[in-house]
Amino acid sequence: MGPFKSDFLRSLSERGFIHQITDAAGLDERAQSSVISAYIGFDATADSLHIGSLVQIMLLRRLQQAGHRPIVLMGGGTTKVGDPSGRDETRQLLTEDQINANITGIRATFARFLDFGVGSTGAIMANNDDWLKDLQYIDFLRDVGRHFTINRMLTMDSVKLRLEREQPLTFLEFNYMIMQGYDFVELNKRYGCTLQMGGSDQWGNIVQGVELGRRMNEAQLFGLTSPLMTTSSGAKMGKTASGAVWLNPDRLSPYDYWQFWRNTEDGDVGRFLRMFTDLPLAEIARLEQLKDSDINAAKEILATEATRLCHGESHAGEAAATAARAFAGGAAEGLPTFKLNSGAPALIIDVAIALGMAASKSEARRLIDQGGVRLNDQTVKAATASVTEADLDSSGTARLSVGKKRHGLIRRP
Repeated sequence: MGPFKSDFLRSLSERGFIHQITDAAGLDERAQSSVISAYIGFDATADSLHIGSLVQIMLLRRLQQAGHRPIVLMGGGTTKVGDPSGRDETRQLLTEDQINANITGIRATFARFLDFGVGSTGAIMANNDDWLKDLQYIDFLRDVGRHFTINRMLTMDSVKLRLEREQPLTFLEFNYMIMQGYDFVELNKRYGCTLQMGGSDQWGNIVQGVELGRRMNEAQLFGLTSPLMTTSSGAKMGKTASGAVWLNPDRLSPYDYWQFWRNTEDGDVGRFLRMFTDLPLAEIARLEQLKDSDINAAKEILATEATRLCHGESHAGEAAATAARAFAGGAAEGLPTFKLNSGAPALIIDVAIALGMAASKSEARRLIDQGGVRLNDQTVKAATASVTEADLDSSGTARLSVGKKRHGLIRRP
């Protein structure tokens, strides 16, 4: 796809963000000739976003860097319904107070990635509850719902996959794509928004919104999706045994966030540098040529740059310094920690994944087979090895190391 003339699409293409565009030539021309406003929607199902949303956050950042206006649409209204995309079961319904508290928690994350200042490119945070909550149901179905056919809706992955798996899909969830399409129409009317972006799993919903804008208001709207993010080994990016990689520091410490990026697979370093840092492409091209043990320097740069964007310069520096002290055998304060259930052993391969030292069980086994994993400075010799309370010292702590630079602690609960 490309070559593109606009700085915006050229930057997205060079950094690997583009999967599909509804009208690439038309959007390229629009982005070259005028300031465009574009949005991505985020449902408020938790008080923090996790790393699965980072591609979308960086899309909005690239948009603003290219001289355009990002709109962060918080799903205060659609969260009351629940997005069925990628789900095998109905989401737990949240109260309005819970949703508002979650939006407050999420807002701080965007302030670190986007400039919410005044002017034509100042970011906007909108809430679709502002227009969805007052809709008259019959009027909404007559004005908006008539543009959606059941035949078309049943072909959408969010619906089709649920039905194929014989999992229940509530009528409430079935309406989600209608409300999401209407969001695009409303944002176009309120802010002149002409582009919706999202992950590849949102393509069907985005196309519905583009078509709805044309049918209701004869508006020329565009859609763009980013590729599904997986690691070189095929794992879903950001998925670990210990749970989600959260973006808020009260959910996941800046040091643990730094360690997540430091443990990137070798084959992903260049791609992640392009997508998740602001480093110049020429510098990234140099770094991704590093091989063997030299690639660790590029991983540390990736970890520090990604942490700087999410948590700020001081936290990124502190995380890098803590890692350096651990490498030098210094204090363990700030190291990632695994809590051992009382009386229950834990497989070391599971502990290594939970601490962010390995991306998968196969990688953890390989590291053990190569003699690269140590428990209390003793080489772990078998992939079936476990850690128990007997391995803890008098202070209730054990130390797990992978290679020379990755260290973590195991403690009693």
